[in-house]
Amino acid sequence: MTKSADVSTKKLISLAPDNWVRWVTQMPDIVAGEILNSEFQWISRESDILVRVTSSEHGEFLVLNELQLRYQRQMPRRMRAYAALAEEKYNLPTYPVLINILKTSNEEIPTSFTSNLAGLRAIQDYRVINLWEVDVNIALKQPLPCLLPFVPILKGGEDESLIREALQILRADEQLNQLETVLAFFATFVLESSLVQEIMRWDMTVLRESPWYQEILREGEARGEARGEARGEARGEARGERRGIISSIEINLEAKFGEDGLQLLPQINQVSDVAQLKEILRHVITAITIEELRQLL
Repeated sequence: MTKSADVSTKKLISLAPDNWVRWVTQMPDIVAGEILNSEFQWISRESDILVRVTSSEHGEFLVLNELQLRYQRQMPRRMRAYAALAEEKYNLPTYPVLINILKTSNEEIPTSFTSNLAGLRAIQDYRVINLWEVDVNIALKQPLPCLLPFVPILKGGEDESLIREALQILRADEQLNQLETVLAFFATFVLESSLVQEIMRWDMTVLRESPWYQEILREGEARGEARGEARGEARGEARGERRGIISSIEINLEAKFGEDGLQLLPQINQVSDVAQLKEILRHVITAITIEELRQLL
């Protein structure tokens, strides 16, 4: 069975926009309207989704949805910028929401941006939703189909029976069955790849087309390019790309396997070939046990 891997954030939210905006804002009376263009002149982010909403209490405003695969420390400043640009473009107040998908550390995630320069203050509050803190029953029992693909990483969602239940719900609806790929991707974080393949009954190589999978690969490449440019060496970019991929491998190893995963880093650091490192990163993303990676190395 072949499934489309191109499932965007906009597509997820558009499945049930009213229920989505009510959930992220905790405002039961708001009604979703148009999903707006969130591309600004200076900033373009596919994961930024703007929804025009109306509320009997608050009137018309925008809900800015920023989904991050992993939280990044620059997000408070970005949330300030995104909210301001949205308000300027559409002349409406904005309710910003940051949704973090994968947990990378126990560090507390801030819910506001603040700065003070010579007594001039800038403050931007925003709501933070960490999916690993969201009870899996919210996705399974409430009409929030956009959360079903994230069941494996929700609180209590790592159970095989719950993942199978989510899959049955997706397959029973023609509008939802395209989300199988996203569910499979996140299932690889909690189940063995062979078991995920058995549950899904299709070739797991389709995951390589997933935008979520590609985003993880881009993390390493982007870090490598930035470090290479900063060094300004003849081979700085290539060396920087290698370090960036290793950094991405390290993040994924720690997120999925903790200290046990980090013990593989010395061996991985001995690999100099960038293509081979990218292949290792692909296996880290889809592997669920340390033994799978040890056999690869």
